[in-house]
Amino acid sequence: MAIKVGDMAPDFTLQSQAGESVTLSSFKGQKAVVLYFYPKDDTPGCTTESCTFRDSFQDFQELGAEVIGISSDSPDSHQKFASKHNLPFTLVSDTGSNVRKAYGVPATLGLLPGRVTYVIDQAGTVRHVFDSQFNPTKHVTEALGILKGLG
Repeated sequence: MAIKVGDMAPDFTLQSQAGESVTLSSFKGQKAVVLYFYPKDDTPGCTTESCTFRDSFQDFQELGAEVIGISSDSPDSHQKFASKHNLPFTLVSDTGSNVRKAYGVPATLGLLPGRVTYVIDQAGTVRHVFDSQFNPTKHVTEALGILKGLG
């Protein structure tokens, strides 16, 4: 069952590229969270999407939001990807795809892990869901637009 606008975001604790545990609920009451699921580190679309989040990172910070990227890649893979592209935000490893399943992120063409972004408010409620495998930069503009409306 896919998570939709108005649902509470399923909590998770996953390991980051720095080897630290990241728990979604730890941001509750403090920051909005932009959680973006992407297929794989260092692939063309995922690199474009992540670098677009990087280039707008200051805007997200000014809006009081945390950006978290999530894929099934290992923390080591995430560390190399983040370092190579100077990504200033957290990437977490969903190695068993359990969080992807909990959010109901669909596969594209039944094969590729989906590319879906969730904007979660400070209360932990999903305020926006954007699903587009083939328009990676629009995830950033969609998320920024929603966050501006929350302020």
